[in-house]
Amino acid sequence: MIKNVIFDYGNVLVDWDPAYLFLPVFGGDEEKCRFFTDNVCNREWFTRMDRGEDMDKCVAELQAEYPQYADAVAMFRDRWFEMCNGEIPGMLEIIQDLKAKGVGVYGLTNWPAETFVEARRRFKTLASIDNYVVSSSVKLAKPEPEIFQLLLSKYNLKADECVFIDDRKDNVNAAIALGMKGIVYPGTADGLSEILNPLLLSD
Repeated sequence: MIKNVIFDYGNVLVDWDPAYLFLPVFGGDEEKCRFFTDNVCNREWFTRMDRGEDMDKCVAELQAEYPQYADAVAMFRDRWFEMCNGEIPGMLEIIQDLKAKGVGVYGLTNWPAETFVEARRRFKTLASIDNYVVSSSVKLAKPEPEIFQLLLSKYNLKADECVFIDDRKDNVNAAIALGMKGIVYPGTADGLSEILNPLLLSD
């Protein structure tokens, strides 16, 4: 029986995409923006900060490697919240409904330390989750199994009583491999409810 729901944050609770910041920076040129986010400020690079590396250090190193993009790279740090396009509609209501039903609500997120406190201040969905593990605080990142195991251990959860929701399939597969149920976020709160509710009702 599912007793606990574990939420990823980015693109499940908060709409986050570097293109929100960098597409205007590159004058609306999608090709230039895509090159920058695929090859310069890419996932491999920002995952270093998600794992707890100092943001200033990571920015300085990337600026040295790509001096022609030095100003744009600095924007990743200085204008980080412009990559956020607000909260995902309906997700706060889902969290509140789960709590009202006595379902345990937890968070497991890859998120840089330098912006996390401010993110919880800005976004009610994040602030509504009291029990969570943040990658940068534990020097681990999804889909590494150790970060899932740390969450289970920290809150004394049983894997087979948990469902994990993430927008990335590799992260969901990592949770499933540890015995959890897994849902790849379908893009809307209503779509999630259609998948999640039957799991909560099943024995």
